[in-house]
Amino acid sequence: MTSRHRSIWLRRVALLAMAWAAGCATEPVTGRKQFLVTGASQEVALGLSAFETLKKETPLSKDATQRALLEKVGRRIAAVSGMTGAQWEFVLFESPQANAFCLPGGKVGVYTGILPVTRDEAGLATVIGHEVAHALARHGGERMSVAKGLELAGILGGQAMSQSEYGPYFQQLYAPVSQVAVALPHSRAQESSADEIGLVLMARAGYDPAAAVGFWERFAAHNRSSGGQTPWFLRTHPLDQQRIARIQQLLPKAKAEFRPPAP
Repeated sequence: MTSRHRSIWLRRVALLAMAWAAGCATEPVTGRKQFLVTGASQEVALGLSAFETLKKETPLSKDATQRALLEKVGRRIAAVSGMTGAQWEFVLFESPQANAFCLPGGKVGVYTGILPVTRDEAGLATVIGHEVAHALARHGGERMSVAKGLELAGILGGQAMSQSEYGPYFQQLYAPVSQVAVALPHSRAQESSADEIGLVLMARAGYDPAAAVGFWERFAAHNRSSGGQTPWFLRTHPLDQQRIARIQQLLPKAKAEFRPPAP
């Protein structure tokens, strides 16, 4: 690498470091440090657009009782979330997936396939609290920010290694290594944060956070019956038993946030 190329590379690294420092934020409840360079309005616009598309492409549940329960639980969680300007909407999708989500802007989707696992109102509150926590902590924007940072780091690294004999190896290995070493651990950290924030939200909404343990145990049993054998380092979520153990440790903190539901 010539001195001119080295100077250019160092300036770009400095710009990347400044962007990282400028994008530092703090997650609510947990205090975890975040890298956020996306705008909240951009995240909300993407979330609203994606939700409208999903409603057009995925059948909606016609079960009035289940839909009413989702609306009830969702509104209670939303009321204590502290999310300003959210356009809350709770939709039950007819799908065998055991899953749920909350997009920026307050758009919550639950698939009917998870209802046998939630079983009751407190189990559903566990799921809604966890998903709303993702939106409250702006995890979608954080993922986009980290992806942009990794992309820029890859470009800078590729340029720095372009004149080296190791350049071709860098190009081949950067994407999978950054995925395993950065992106997937970051996803697991977000899931752990959403567990913690979700416990606090359900407690503030008047649900016993101890019910979360039962839900995650049932969800773990569902995962085992589904035959998931992904190695831990390739998972986007923490291992079930580690997750349950951590939730049990967090229960005293969450119970201190308990507020009886309004009559």
